[in-house]
Amino acid sequence: MATALPGFPLADDGANMVRQRTLILLRWMAIAGQIAAILVASQVYGLQLPLGLCALAVGLSVIANLALVMLFPETRRLTETEAFFTLLFDLGQLAFLIFLTGGLTNPFAILVLAPVTISASVLRLRSTLALGALAILIVSAALVWYLPLRFADGSALVIPGIFAFGFWLSIVIGILFLGLYSRRVATEMRSMSEALLATQMALAREQKLTDLAGVVAAAAHELGTPLATIKLVSAELIEELDDQPDLQEDARLIRDQADRCRDILRDMGRAGKDDLHLRQAPLSAVLREAAEPHLARGKQVEFAVTPSQDGDTEQPTILRRPEVIHGLRNLVQNAVDFARSHVWIEGEWTARRIIVRITDDGDGFPPGLIGRIGDPFVRARRSDPDLEKRPGYEGMGLGLFIAKTLLERSGAELSFANATDPFLAPKERPDRSGAVVEAVWDLADLAALPSQGGLGKNERIEG
Repeated sequence: MATALPGFPLADDGANMVRQRTLILLRWMAIAGQIAAILVASQVYGLQLPLGLCALAVGLSVIANLALVMLFPETRRLTETEAFFTLLFDLGQLAFLIFLTGGLTNPFAILVLAPVTISASVLRLRSTLALGALAILIVSAALVWYLPLRFADGSALVIPGIFAFGFWLSIVIGILFLGLYSRRVATEMRSMSEALLATQMALAREQKLTDLAGVVAAAAHELGTPLATIKLVSAELIEELDDQPDLQEDARLIRDQADRCRDILRDMGRAGKDDLHLRQAPLSAVLREAAEPHLARGKQVEFAVTPSQDGDTEQPTILRRPEVIHGLRNLVQNAVDFARSHVWIEGEWTARRIIVRITDDGDGFPPGLIGRIGDPFVRARRSDPDLEKRPGYEGMGLGLFIAKTLLERSGAELSFANATDPFLAPKERPDRSGAVVEAVWDLADLAALPSQGGLGKNERIEG
């Protein structure tokens, strides 16, 4: 079972997903339709209806809506329990009207599908099952117990039993099918929405780190001149204060602290300068940067960067885009997680394309899931006992989903495969026997423009 990401719930945590205003609006629409149907049946077709009881049923809905509008703000989001009882009230009110107006001889009996479909879209499974079971019970009871519809001459509307049974069966099947269909679609949409949110969070974090590193580099660059000035002046003071040892010691302290500030800024700004100067970098440097957090995890990671076909002998310089680095990093993490001992990261290029291939010597992808890899909340590799060996891993399939989304956003086409038949015995497998993930970009999407030079002139340097 997938667990929730920090900061937002999973779909089955269902609470506060539907606004009260939405259900109130739907109820007003139902009230208008019920009133219109009663007036047309009684005034146009001359059917004899218990108008007093029908008015009571519709009036209950009106009173309920007015009470909700007056007691609570319309923008209020309903809890699971509140939404359930709201839909339960609507189903009960509709059942009352159906019993008063001919049972299953009333074609509007099919509207019992509405509360169940809404529940399947926004509520938990147990709430939907309860409403669905109650709806089936209502239409089953309406097949036997109801006030018959009567024409103006007093004769009752009678339909053949086979027709009534067929109508009952169609409603029951509709409840089951539409409930299952709506729940399946809604669950997948919420899962995709949550996974996309996780992707956006990951990309935003990567972008913030890049921006922060750039700020640090800029600070180190700008502070270099005043620190050099301080050091120069302090050195001159040391020479001029030979006859004043106390002041000379203070000048030495100033020089030493200026050197210390220079060293601190150099250490802090190293990554930032890389980001500032290397907004573009050779393919091998980007691959190594993406894999760097996973190089010391006990698995041997090997790099190979070579031209292919008509590719230039000099490796291409590509943009250091956060989504590319983070996406490749997630793919490397997945390979290291499931590799036995080795991971191979290969970069190739032709005159038009750049190919990155990540291979491991693990068990590979289950053949039945290869077509679904990259979907959120799919465990793509090993069983739960294996996942338990990896502390902190939630097994939601989000790593590959995030990588796929980010890399496709940069223009890549991803493919997932196994390097060999996963059903071979361990002794029969080659070294590269695990999963293979390949990302292919058009060179124009990833290649950097010719360098425009360094940081430029420092306007704060005087003279």
